[in-house]
Amino acid sequence: MSFLKGSASFVRFSVDGTLPESSLDFIAKRVMAFSFKDIDETYDEYSIGWVSILNMFDTQFAFASYIAGDYITLTLRIDERKVSPAILNKFVQKEEERVRLERQVPRLSRSVKVQIKERIRTELMRKSIPIPATFELCWNLSNATLLFFSTNKKIHSVFEDFFKESFGLIIRQQIPYVTAEYLVGEDHLSRLESLTPDIFV
Repeated sequence: MSFLKGSASFVRFSVDGTLPESSLDFIAKRVMAFSFKDIDETYDEYSIGWVSILNMFDTQFAFASYIAGDYITLTLRIDERKVSPAILNKFVQKEEERVRLERQVPRLSRSVKVQIKERIRTELMRKSIPIPATFELCWNLSNATLLFFSTNKKIHSVFEDFFKESFGLIIRQQIPYVTAEYLVGEDHLSRLESLTPDIFV
């Protein structure tokens, strides 16, 4: 829960697009529509969705607990079933040897090996427990900025796509130049560029 810790690493995003007039009602509906769905009792390999920033098992958000003034605070939860390549390879080889001896052949065909690998992978995936990962965000509605508490670029890509799917808004990472443009204003930044062009090359 990095957002609630004394120190944390985060990336700043700007939020492009316009929310409907009743923005909080819209956000409430979209948060519920894209809330996390548990896959512990299924054979699904992947699940992604919103949960409470205080409790990764809270997907009901009683009393709109994610709203604090002009801020929206949520946790993006991703559960994924994974099978170690080494474990998969071990059981595939074991099954290949069993089948080879059963059929009394010197070697198995490529198609049989592919079938064995897919079957073993499915069996192991069903036995594996989904691994959860959580990433907090703080969205400032008044100035259309967002803090995302992860510096992992792969997660950023997943987050950008899911945020757009959830709210119909595009987020873009604020590099230092974009942040400076926001802080000083576009007109003032243009004047600075004309006075000191080499700095902005």
